[in-house]
Amino acid sequence: MKRNNPVVEKSFAFAVRIVNLYKYLCEEKKEFVLSKQLLRSGTSIGANISESQDAQSPNDFISKLSISLKEARESKYWIDLLIETKYLTSLETNSILSDLDEITKLLVSIIKTTKDNNAKK
Repeated sequence: MKRNNPVVEKSFAFAVRIVNLYKYLCEEKKEFVLSKQLLRSGTSIGANISESQDAQSPNDFISKLSISLKEARESKYWIDLLIETKYLTSLETNSILSDLDEITKLLVSIIKTTKDNNAKK
């Protein structure tokens, strides 16, 4: 993992939280379907960000980060659904949703900046 890169570090920490949340949902709540979807999308955010670090071109970089952004939005959906179906409470998810919002904002900013820089070339 590259150090001193906030989006890489934050997405990795988020993935760790998602894995732990998945284990909690399976072991304590006996919920296996929604939690598996969250596990996939929540860990995919960081995986695509990590992959973007060795992108072959600016467009490839944007593409990988755009996939991460989609996965972040999907993760938000699954968390909201878990709240609405009473597997989780808003109180239990405030912190993880805050982290997800921060990652989403970083991704939007990086994608926009990279697109703007590409347009100037």
